Amino acid sequence: MADLYELSVGTSRRVVAATIGVMEKGAAYFEEQGIDANDMLDMRLAPDMAPFPFQVNVVCHHSLHAAKGILAGEMTTPSETPQLDYQGLIGFLENHLAQLDDIDAEKINACDGNAVYFRANGFELPFNTDNFVLSFTQPNLYFHATIIYNMLRIKGVPLGKMDFLGKMNTGFPEA
Repeated sequence: MADLYELSVGTSRRVVAATIGVMEKGAAYFEEQGIDANDMLDMRLAPDMAPFPFQVNVVCHHSLHAAKGILAGEMTTPSETPQLDYQGLIGFLENHLAQLDDIDAEKINACDGNAVYFRANGFELPFNTDNFVLSFTQPNLYFHATIIYNMLRIKGVPLGKMDFLGKMNTGFPEA
């Protein structure tokens, strides 16, 4: 059975790394096609949805900041979306992935079962760590990573399910 660290940080690492791979594949495709990758910056799937850079920011938020939220017992809304170009957004994800590598597994696992609150504008959602990860941060992480994938697919980037899944943990537990 997976521990809290693997469920939270381990899963976040895989999703962020896969999102970097998807965006890098997008950058290569755009270059091959003579398309400016920065055209993605204003893209929205629907008029009432946030643009591409926001999706990247929320992937970072629901990975690194979710782990920090487990440690602190509290998470708030994402910080303002940085004004970066397409390559800068890849770098932003890479920076967050590197910071995830610095999260201590023992410290995360020691928080198992603790309370974590999501607080925003006077609104509060109480969770225990498992519910926080499984019903709040991971669904948000996957949702926004999927939006990035879909936006790139709409623009013609040749992506498949394996690009989205990234490097999976495979094999059987040792006896």
